[in-house]
Amino acid sequence: MTELRTRQPLQDPRRLSAAFFLIAAFFLMLSPLRADAAEYQLGVMDKLRIRVVEWRTAEGAFRDWAAINGDYAVGASGKLSLPFIGETEAAGRTTAEIAKTIGDQLQQKFGLLDRPDASVELAEYRPIFIAGDAQTPGQYPYSPDLTVLKAVSLAGGLRRTPEGAQGVERNFITAEGNRDVYVAERNRLYAKRARLVAEMEGKDRIEAPKELQDVQDAQALMAEEASIMQTRDQRMRLQLTAIEDLKRLLQNEITSLEKKSATQTRQIELAREELKGIGNLADRGLVVNSRVLTTEQKIADLEGKILDLDTAALRAKQDINKAGQDATNLGNDRAAELAAQRQQAEADIAGLTLKIEMYQGLMAEALSKAPEAAARSAAANSVPQATFTIVRTTDGKSGEISAEEGTPVLPGDVVKVTIAGLPAVN
Repeated sequence: MTELRTRQPLQDPRRLSAAFFLIAAFFLMLSPLRADAAEYQLGVMDKLRIRVVEWRTAEGAFRDWAAINGDYAVGASGKLSLPFIGETEAAGRTTAEIAKTIGDQLQQKFGLLDRPDASVELAEYRPIFIAGDAQTPGQYPYSPDLTVLKAVSLAGGLRRTPEGAQGVERNFITAEGNRDVYVAERNRLYAKRARLVAEMEGKDRIEAPKELQDVQDAQALMAEEASIMQTRDQRMRLQLTAIEDLKRLLQNEITSLEKKSATQTRQIELAREELKGIGNLADRGLVVNSRVLTTEQKIADLEGKILDLDTAALRAKQDINKAGQDATNLGNDRAAELAAQRQQAEADIAGLTLKIEMYQGLMAEALSKAPEAAARSAAANSVPQATFTIVRTTDGKSGEISAEEGTPVLPGDVVKVTIAGLPAVN
């Protein structure tokens, strides 16, 4: 295990409270931003990113379980295989349940005073499978908000006939589906860019971009980004609050040390006055020299204690300065992160715009070759001769669900595409 941070042992309970504020803020920062991920039930081929950190009360320091940290996949048996823990059931459970299990088993196995805190987030969903009359059936990675239409587009669209108007119509449909996928993705990026601008400018609300004025689901996109911004703001406030609490505790400690130092100084003054009186008596032979030596030793001990108190106060002041620097760095890091994300969003928007223009060109070409067939497809915005079925496993049982183009696809689903009248593939 690697020590993340070591400081003087936290003897004051108030400083312990501040430390727990910090570790809570740390794990909030590591947790996924999407609320629905917490309810997602894991399955075979899901990949998890696990990190374990332990707060050691006796040492007043964090310990990082580097031997466990990493990415893990749920095996064919539905179990995770972890160092020290071995195999543990994962299929059908949530990331929060896995995190609690890891902490409990590590505490029990090693007899730890404090239960380690585990952060478990979904690194990669289990894939989906496209079967039947798709252009390129097979296994594809899952992404949130995936629908049947988008899934079929990933597989190259519907299987096309070699020639004729029917083939041209399917070409049009494929290009149209791909274009719609990229348009939806670009709309999400427009909303994300608006949220990043609002965060960079310190605004409380996100202004809807002009590019989404006529978009049907614009309100839902903006609501999602507003939720993300609120979560990020709460996380930042929690981190800053923890830092301010620590600074207040340290300042109280300095005040207490200064009062103790003043008391010690007063005791030294009294001891010196006593020594002065004893010295006069010793000169006249009325007091033994051992009493003079005892008083001098007392003064030396008090002066040593004052030095210790001054050193402790100086250390606390240094910790206050470091906490202030941590708060400044937190703001600077967030500003840099927002700038980088906005730059990436702008680049992604530009790339998607080029792809959308390409597919619009393909649609125009299909219209020129078979205007009636392509026009019928464009007017209907559907594929009458294509039917979709989702094969989904729930509670260990597999079943088929009739689906439409807009039906949501879940991780592990098999999307079956059937086109009436289309010759079977040999």
